[in-house]
Formats: sequence, C-alpha cells, structure tokens
Amino acid sequence: MKSPAHILRRLWQRLSERRRVARFKKALRHLHGPKTPEIPVDEVLGIVLVRNGSYYMDAFFDYYRALGIKHFAFIDNGSTDDTIARLRAEPGVILDQCALPLAGYEDLIRAYPAQTYGQNRWCLYIDMDEMFDFEGRAQIGLAGLIRYLEGQGATALVAQMLEMFPKAPLRGVADFSYANALDEFAYFDISHLDRFDYHSTDIPFSALLTDNTIPDPSLQFIFGGVRGKVFAENCCLTKHPLVFNGPEVAPGVHPHLSKGVRCADITGVIKHYKFAGDTAARDAASLLSGDLAHGEDAARAAVLAQTPDVTLFSLEARRWNRVELLIRAGFVLGSDRYTAFIEQAETGP
Repeated sequence: MKSPAHILRRLWQRLSERRRVARFKKALRHLHGPKTPEIPVDEVLGIVLVRNGSYYMDAFFDYYRALGIKHFAFIDNGSTDDTIARLRAEPGVILDQCALPLAGYEDLIRAYPAQTYGQNRWCLYIDMDEMFDFEGRAQIGLAGLIRYLEGQGATALVAQMLEMFPKAPLRGVADFSYANALDEFAYFDISHLDRFDYHSTDIPFSALLTDNTIPDPSLQFIFGGVRGKVFAENCCLTKHPLVFNGPEVAPGVHPHLSKGVRCADITGVIKHYKFAGDTAARDAASLLSGDLAHGEDAARAAVLAQTPDVTLFSLEARRWNRVELLIRAGFVLGSDRYTAFIEQAETGP
C-alpha cells in the first residue's frame, strides 16, 4: 500500500506538470504559415528549434532542400536577430514561437511541431548547425532511406553526431561565414568516446529509452568525443533525428530522442558545426541567459578564457571523406541488408 506521503507527492507532480503545460500553451505564438498544412504522406517534415539562426540560414536551406525536404516547421525560442523576418520569406515554412527557458520547457517546445503538423508523418529533427547524412545518400536519397526503414518496420533512425572542426584555432575562424565553415571544418576526432549499451541504466536518461526497441545489440549511445577531450564536456553524441510520428510514438521528449520507437538496424551521421562562427560570444550569451540545464557552455567558456587559441585539431584528427568510412571505423552502424538494398536500387529490378 502506498503511503500518504507518496500519494501526495504524485498529486503534486501531476499538478506541477499541468501548470507547466498550461504556461507553455499560454506562451505559444503562431507567427507564420498554415495552421493545417497539406503535407503529403510520402514527404518528410523538417522540425527545427531555433534561436538567432540567421547566420546558418542560407546554407541550411540549400542543404536540406537538396536532400528533398520541402516543408519545415520552425519553433523560435526568442530570436533577437532577423531570423523571424527571414523565415517568413522562405517558402514551405511554418513558424511558431515560445520564448520560455529551455531548461524547463525544451521537451514541450520540441514536441509541439511534430504533434501539431507531423502526425503520421516522417519527421526529421535538425538544428541549424547540423547536417544529416547517411550511407547511400547519393544513390537512393532520403526517399530511398525512408523506403528501407518502412520495409523494416522501423519508426526511427539513430544517428551519431560528428563534431566538425578546422585545422586553425577556433579564434582564427570566428569571422567565417557558415558556408565557409562548411568547407573549412573538414576534420573530426573519434579517438575519445564513451560507449554504452542502448538500454544501459548508466545513461542519464535511460528511463526514456525503456519502451524503445533495437534490432541489434551493437546499437549504442555514445558520449564525449572531441568536446569531451578538449573541454571535458560529457555531451551525448547519439540522437534519434528521423522519426515516424505514429500513434505509439512520443516525439521530442528529450533533445536527443523520442519514445516508443522501433530503431532501424543502421545508423546515420550528423555532421555538427557547433564551432562555426563566434563560439565564445555565443557561449557567453547562453551563460548570461541562464536557461540551459546542462553545464556544457560553462565548461567551454572556462577553457576558452584560459586558452584563447584553443584548437580541436590534433594528430588524432581525421579528414572527412564519406559516411562509409565511419562504418569501417565502428562509429556508424551499417548492415548487409541495407548494402544490398542500395545495390539493388542502383542496378534496378
């Protein structure tokens, strides 16, 4: 029998959650685009949480439109640059806004676009400094990848984040445009990785993964990487970016995952350009806002203050070539079934 204290605690938690949801709904604003968009069932909805994303915008849209995405649902978290004005001018964009702090509301903010515009659709969760990629992109495209996932009965594709950086010290490239950064940030370092089984209880958010299923025990969550090596950040490198938002799925419950998904037997890669632009200025602004729950910005700021010419480049760095080499390195997961699918698509029936 549950104690009165336990019952009271549960009631208080439910009341607090209702108040949190009510505050989110009150703060939400629809700024642009149709409230009931006509998105074909065979197209992917790009979902983007953004704040001051103007710096990334041109290259971001160039990449994802070339990937085949025509519809984007942005949710703005309080931009002070010209992000909102520029997004209003872009075709295929829906724009909502909620300026509440991410520390207390990020799950609701990330889930809203999928729940509102992406029901029973494939949704690709992407940040503006991320380039989603996968084996066979040139041969089968995003539509081919979706066909493979649906043929498996999968409702999610896991991807590993690959931090991209230049040879030069970060301070020396702070004034690069994003397009220039995409060219110059040609290196990565996967020499310092902490790996955990997908359902390991050592993962801080393991409770959110309980109802997810994986077809292969080699599918893992990875932490650390070059940011752990240089800045002592315990950052998670694993995400569920591509999700089919069906009835059993709870999308965007965490910045890195959704609940109730069936993962595919392969993984993709997210080329992450965290250090494009003025990293020190962004981290200082983030610390001043005080709205992030983790301490990664503070860890970076401390190192940058002590070592202004810090570089992520070392003898352990590798130059980017293609996704397939990351499979050989054990960072990305491939499968014989998927390779055969790509080959069949190239040769035809």
